[in-house]
Amino acid sequence: MRVISGAFRGLKLNTFKGDAIRPTADRIKESLFNILSTRIAGARVLDLFAGSGSLGIECLSRGAAHVDFNDASPQSVRLLKSNLSKLKGELSFSVTAGDYSSLLMRAGAPYDVIFIDPPYASESGRAALQTIASRSLLARGGVAVYERDRAFSGDIPGLAVSDERKYGITYLTFFENEGDI
Repeated sequence: MRVISGAFRGLKLNTFKGDAIRPTADRIKESLFNILSTRIAGARVLDLFAGSGSLGIECLSRGAAHVDFNDASPQSVRLLKSNLSKLKGELSFSVTAGDYSSLLMRAGAPYDVIFIDPPYASESGRAALQTIASRSLLARGGVAVYERDRAFSGDIPGLAVSDERKYGITYLTFFENEGDI
């Protein structure tokens, strides 16, 4: 796994051993950031189920103003911190080790970009989107990206699906505030 573009382009990131944890594949990450290219520079970003931190680190590489990383797994947080230690320069980020819902309940100012990439078997992503909408944590003109193994169905009051893409078994669903679409 590597950083695709920006200040840290080509930097190899540490990954998990085995198949228990599934990082976003480089080709999916490249497509995702092609879609988000104009939204990253200067953005306030939340990488909610950060894992190795690949998505948030890509944002830092591309000029995000600040990235909040969160993961409940101590193993993931250790790997994330190891990857962040490879970055040089004055960067603004924070790392929280805890449940996603606790972080969302404490979050203050809204985010421009939110990545929601929970374990595929979990319904945590839908619950996270509901909290994001109810607490107005997505900035006006912002986007939340939900990664999972099936198409999104149903509604999230306050958020609207603006796009959905399929890459192999992976679906990326893009949400924006209902008033922004």
